Amino acid sequence: MRTLYTWLFRAAIPLVLLRLWWRGRVQPEYRERWRERIGRVPARASRAPLVWVHSVSVGETLAAVPVIEQLAARHPHWQWLVTTTTPTGSERVRAALRPLLGGRLLHYYLPYDLPECLAPFLDALRPDMLVIIETELWPNLLAACKARNIPTLLANARLSEKSARGYGRFSRLTRAMLDNLTRVVAQYSADAQRFVALGLPPERVAASGNIKFDLNIDLGLESEAQALAHQWRGRTGRKVWLAASTHAGEEEIVLDAFAELRKDFGDLLLVLVPRHPQRFDGIARLCRERGYKLLRRSDGGLPGPEHQILLGDTMGELLRFYGACDTAFVGGSLVPVGGHNMIEPAAWGVPVVCGPHLHNFATVAELLRAAGGMAVVSDAEQLASQLKEWLGNDSRRRRVGECGRAVAEENSGALQRLLSEIEELGEGL
Repeated sequence: MRTLYTWLFRAAIPLVLLRLWWRGRVQPEYRERWRERIGRVPARASRAPLVWVHSVSVGETLAAVPVIEQLAARHPHWQWLVTTTTPTGSERVRAALRPLLGGRLLHYYLPYDLPECLAPFLDALRPDMLVIIETELWPNLLAACKARNIPTLLANARLSEKSARGYGRFSRLTRAMLDNLTRVVAQYSADAQRFVALGLPPERVAASGNIKFDLNIDLGLESEAQALAHQWRGRTGRKVWLAASTHAGEEEIVLDAFAELRKDFGDLLLVLVPRHPQRFDGIARLCRERGYKLLRRSDGGLPGPEHQILLGDTMGELLRFYGACDTAFVGGSLVPVGGHNMIEPAAWGVPVVCGPHLHNFATVAELLRAAGGMAVVSDAEQLASQLKEWLGNDSRRRRVGECGRAVAEENSGALQRLLSEIEELGEGL
């Protein structure tokens, strides 16, 4: 079955490369570093143990940072290889991990899942262990690692019912692929059970919780968020609504809700942060076409009373933004993407509203909703109505936020359990 998969992948490579070139029209970085994607990288000279962490894009990279940070401190002789598949993920690796690791860090794009791409990559770098963040499973990659006795651990793994059904359609390929995994540390027992149902031996899986609950909001970050909140609110102390990680089709809904909210909160500031950088310019145009005075974060300066919208078109600031707003909408949820990380606003004590498409964070969403720290809406009218309730009642808004914060605090601890699993797998390095 893997042979058929491999030949189908080879046949699709021209389309894959064409898609990269096409995406490069808007984001030129997609047209760079193509040699890495076919596994051509410089040979590593060092003989120090090399721990390979694969984090697909921004969300997975942010989750990987505290894992790497703590392990790097405990094991200063380890070197680190971090791979991503997107330019935005690559940027996060460089910004967050290069200052931390310096010369101990190697960073490349993940090669395509073909033996002729993986072999030169593995020969050149000689990793001693692979840690995959969340659920990025490639049959040839896992087979190549097993053939070279490279232990592999799937960390903070999640597997929704929808994804499990998809893997189940290719049961022979999936079962063989899972058999090549050394260890799976799933987020919750439901995720673990789905892996077992697909063929993973039960003794190879454990549930540790979601490491994204283990946020480090230190005093420095709190001070930065407070300063930002003061700047955004201005002299009038206006309310701030953050719409974060929005996708195509969501900004229109957000702007419709914003128009309704302005009838009751005329000086409300909307901080709008699209998920993908290549969409920044288009969203800026959309806001201006709607008649709004907009300031781009990248331009510097502060939003004045004349600005209704601040476009968050910078990278790496979202966690700070959550700490500076009154309430937050987390995107990827009003369209069928599956939702993004609603733990971050909850950890700040900020009330969270999402759309109904939450399968990427199903358990987290259930916890927050059950505790009263999150609301789910389906359209602009419901979104505006929910936000009116919170923005118009400070004590109610604070109570909802505290409910979310309590969930975040109660579910921390997964990070240390995951670190123990990784260290056990890497014992002797």
